[in-house]
Amino acid sequence: MNPAVAPDADDVPPEHALLVVDMKEYSQIPEAEMAPTRADLDDILSTVFAQCGIGEIATLDSAVKDRGDGAIFVLPARHAARLVDPLLDRLRQALDRREQTRLASAPSIRLRASVHVGPLEPPKHRGDAANDACRLVDSGATRLAMAAAVDHGLLLASAVSDTVFGRTVRAGRTKTLHPQHFQQATALVDDKPGFKETCWLYVPGLVPAIIAPYLTPDSDRPSAGARSSDTQRDAKESSVGEETSPPVRQKGRASGKARLVQVGRDYVAGQEQA
Repeated sequence: MNPAVAPDADDVPPEHALLVVDMKEYSQIPEAEMAPTRADLDDILSTVFAQCGIGEIATLDSAVKDRGDGAIFVLPARHAARLVDPLLDRLRQALDRREQTRLASAPSIRLRASVHVGPLEPPKHRGDAANDACRLVDSGATRLAMAAAVDHGLLLASAVSDTVFGRTVRAGRTKTLHPQHFQQATALVDDKPGFKETCWLYVPGLVPAIIAPYLTPDSDRPSAGARSSDTQRDAKESSVGEETSPPVRQKGRASGKARLVQVGRDYVAGQEQA
């Protein structure tokens, strides 16, 4: 295909893999600690990308709409499996190392993450794939997985889209992670009634049987992003004798815009995302 020929309006844009990260309770960090904490997260992510063999990270300055507490990383679609395995486990390990060595005055970094893949229109990265990746990370299902992580002293909870799960985990492209490591759920977002997607929750360090009792069909609870001990106890009692939970409906709150970042050398730098 001649690169000088403009794409037709009916053409499906090229697919890209997306990683979205969002810091839990970032807005509650003292203002003086916000920039250093965000810098620590950026350093961690840069290191983990390199460890996973993804290559250098180039910030698309003209595409940045930074909400402070998170970022969207846009990668070539071939990296989708690497974003699941080994990246998620290595990200958890890096967060653990920081937690063990941080000063008492430095805030903890607890992350929600999502992995998705889909078409994005260059150069502005427009497309439902970016929106859906953000909704996954903000969904009630992912927030409740984060509650499970926090209750067990862990710092990362993630949601993998059904598309990515099928192409990577179920297809056998992940070396250490297999379907039994994930908890199936349904991601919903409070103010996005048209969004309802199957996702696969993974909390490095927890088996699905521990995550499942945190999930509930009660659509009023997930948007709070946390559960009281009474709520957790009720959910656990209701699941006695069950090994797994069926797909559940969860709601959460979408939290605005995020930084767009290019990973790798083969993606054309874009303009600001609308």
